[in-house]
Amino acid sequence: MQAPLGGGAVQGGLLYGVAPTSVTSLALDGQPVPLATDRHFLLGFGRDTVTGRLTLTNADGSVTSIDIPVAARTFNIQSIPNLPPRPVPDAEFEARRPAELAKIGAARAIPAASEGWRMTFALPAAGAISGVYGSQRILAGTPQAPHAGLDIAAPAGAPVLAPADGVVKLAEGPFTLEGNLVLLDHGAGLVSAFLHLSRIDVQVGQVVHRGEAIGHVGATGRATGPHLHWGLTWGTVRVDPQLLVKP
Repeated sequence: MQAPLGGGAVQGGLLYGVAPTSVTSLALDGQPVPLATDRHFLLGFGRDTVTGRLTLTNADGSVTSIDIPVAARTFNIQSIPNLPPRPVPDAEFEARRPAELAKIGAARAIPAASEGWRMTFALPAAGAISGVYGSQRILAGTPQAPHAGLDIAAPAGAPVLAPADGVVKLAEGPFTLEGNLVLLDHGAGLVSAFLHLSRIDVQVGQVVHRGEAIGHVGATGRATGPHLHWGLTWGTVRVDPQLLVKP
């Protein structure tokens, strides 16, 4: 059976497909794939994914698995042999973080009805790109966590606009790491996160259209200066927002 997909998969990227009429459910590497009423669906691939396995369950109970090769990308990896990692004990962070993660996880878990995932995405703020998806530092031989989003260098107070239609899942802060945070659900499992905002202009449940203001750039949470961090996830998979933005 041929994969019901168009185009090719790439690390950090998204792939769109249409399920055959015989298919009742899908999963990618064990993660359920939302299926739209017109049978279109979306798949997301992580930074280090080499092959994704798409499982299709048919109405007669039979199951078909399709291995999807994922094209490799080159990421900016910087090794600094003489700079060891220096974790700083932070009692307040350790005390607050579990509850914060639970709140963020609960918000992400509730699906929203939006067609924003079908749209062409726009950058949510004007400014130079100061941090890219997948970049990583290796300090004294110890790999640090790869950067999981897109940083846009914009001045404090600059508007942050919705890159595509969506429903607000979370609009709250400040969190210890994210600062003032907005989660915008574009449907099909695709959720944008906007971090470090100085101000939030939307509320939970609000339907936001592409280009509408959701907040303002800031430096709340763990940020060394004003900028917007735009993260994008498909389910639990972190993908590259920049791949969705068309020039």
